Amino acid sequence: MPSPAVRSFNHREFAVDRLVEAKGDQRISMVLPAKNEAPTIGPIISAVRRHLMRKQPLIDEVVVIDDGSTDGTPGRAAGAGARVVAAGDIAPELGPGSGKGNAMWKSLLVTKGDIVLWCDADVRNFRPCFVTGLLGPLLVEDDVQFVKGFYERPLDGVRGQGGRVTELVARPLISLFFPHLAMFAQPLAGEYAGRRELLEQVPFVQGYGVDIGLLIDVIERVGLSSVAQVDLGVRVHRNRTLEELGPQATAVLHTALARAGLPARPESLPVLARPWREPEIVEVRERPPVAQLRAGDARANFA
Repeated sequence: MPSPAVRSFNHREFAVDRLVEAKGDQRISMVLPAKNEAPTIGPIISAVRRHLMRKQPLIDEVVVIDDGSTDGTPGRAAGAGARVVAAGDIAPELGPGSGKGNAMWKSLLVTKGDIVLWCDADVRNFRPCFVTGLLGPLLVEDDVQFVKGFYERPLDGVRGQGGRVTELVARPLISLFFPHLAMFAQPLAGEYAGRRELLEQVPFVQGYGVDIGLLIDVIERVGLSSVAQVDLGVRVHRNRTLEELGPQATAVLHTALARAGLPARPESLPVLARPWREPEIVEVRERPPVAQLRAGDARANFA
């Protein structure tokens, strides 16, 4: 049976002045979860502030959630004009956390936007269309609640070879357990945006499982018709080694299987074991929906 279609757009469909007009009195927060991204984070922030804040009033705030950087990332981000908040300083009473998903979840506690947009901080060829493309469907289509980006990802300059974890782990899992998601070009893309009202209703996996976890959970909650994907062009970033991709693949595998109900979630964190290397604990704990926290009834679940 053919997979259900996903509403798809191209970033070129959304001119900035059109989006500014459609924005009205909505507030938009752009968030960069970051750890040791000093070479790229400054230019990203500078481009957003120059083109989408000063030249055109589309973005209301740029917030960097720093997850323990040691390479000067916070200073470069602040110097470029972002508000920088250390992940560990956000609601420490709710218990320790770690990883990309934890930083994203915490960003909901310190941002003000009615729409929240996340971009990875390692993009080397960042362009404002990454932002306008993601915001386009949310601002001009009333029934869109969540937008996922996709793009060409060269590997060492060769097109069509990026996205190794997507093709070797995520896509087979989706085909087996979540076939209704098969038409998403890049389910693990780190660029996406959504309406706060929805984002506060879903849990966040703390580590690298956050991308696929959010996609599955959002569509389970609001349906495929409320979600869109946008072609953002070409994305050049720091390609990770296979050794670095192992924990990411493990987190994606664990997250997808947990949501498929197979196997049951273990009480301990999974350990990636490889020959002649120290076993590596992989972060897959989850933060519950922020709405529970705002209701004051979930503090015990945050430890």
